[in-house]
Amino acid sequence: MKRKTIKFLSTAVNIILMANLLIMVFLVISSRASGGEPKAFGYQFKSVLSGSMEPTFKTGSIIAVKPLDENQKASLGENDVITFNKNETEVVTHRIIDVIKQESGTLYVTKGDSNKDKDLSPVLSDNVMAIYEGFTIPYLGYVVSFAQSPKGTALLLIIPGILLLGYAALNVMQALKELERKTKPVDDQPNKTA
Repeated sequence: MKRKTIKFLSTAVNIILMANLLIMVFLVISSRASGGEPKAFGYQFKSVLSGSMEPTFKTGSIIAVKPLDENQKASLGENDVITFNKNETEVVTHRIIDVIKQESGTLYVTKGDSNKDKDLSPVLSDNVMAIYEGFTIPYLGYVVSFAQSPKGTALLLIIPGILLLGYAALNVMQALKELERKTKPVDDQPNKTA
């Protein structure tokens, strides 16, 4: 029973370390390749850097947003949560509270859920990047932000790799000891004469 428990725990630790390494590799490579947030399965994963949308999603979370084409950008409605370019350097995710249709195009009045006032400027439909799909992972945004830094990239790839190699070395040493114990010569035992 004890051996089965040890073997089960050993396998579980191995799976957890390998999964952790694969997730970290995905996060680091994906964020480096995209030049920003990771992308997968047609979604972009954005880090939430402020509390303006609490309680919908909290600071430090990762949210999944679906990029929109030109037709979709002009057909959004009230209560849709959109990600848009506020200016050349700032990307914001807020809720649409009003839609203004004009001959020149569609404008969206937006507001953060926890903000008292609406955003100062309406958003041109051309500036909308994506729509929030309701998928959030709390606190993972801190890891992604850290992964984008040079130190974070190194640590998030090296530490899980070292842990996995160390654990593999430990397993090899245990297997060698077990093999040595099983193949030990029988003549080490004292001879009994009759």
